[in-house]
Amino acid sequence: MALVKDGKVVADPFVDATGLDTLPPNGPVLVSHEQWQANQAALLARGAPIGIRLRSDQAPELIAADLQSFALVALDFPKFRDGRAYSYARLLRERYGFRGELRAVGEVLLEQLFFMLRTGFDAFEIQGADPAGAYKTALADFSVWYQPTGDGRPTAIQLRRAR
Repeated sequence: MALVKDGKVVADPFVDATGLDTLPPNGPVLVSHEQWQANQAALLARGAPIGIRLRSDQAPELIAADLQSFALVALDFPKFRDGRAYSYARLLRERYGFRGELRAVGEVLLEQLFFMLRTGFDAFEIQGADPAGAYKTALADFSVWYQPTGDGRPTAIQLRRAR
């Protein structure tokens, strides 16, 4: 699995500690909501960036009051039919003003990358032989959008009216 940001495969600075009994002593760490609740003071005392991974049944309201503590929010796509993370991404960006990294994890399908970008994701865990190439191919699929989203791109109707 590769981490793709800005169309490039990048090294992930976060150690994924979700599911571990003991957290790493230092460095950026990705934790579950349950780990955050149990170890909040210790995580903050480390002075390193913190990421949180939310399952699809964990809405952003759970962490809204703590968002300033996170450099990364990873939203899980557990299966193709579960699209709650799209709504969660928009809520995090538009309602709660989260400006950190918003990462799509789990079953990240190339056919959905474009819409993930439109809803606020800026990093993706992608499987495959050429994740960066797949990302670029997925982005080239569309040049006009019908739905308004928080990314600020004009919709088809706005483009027509501007002519």
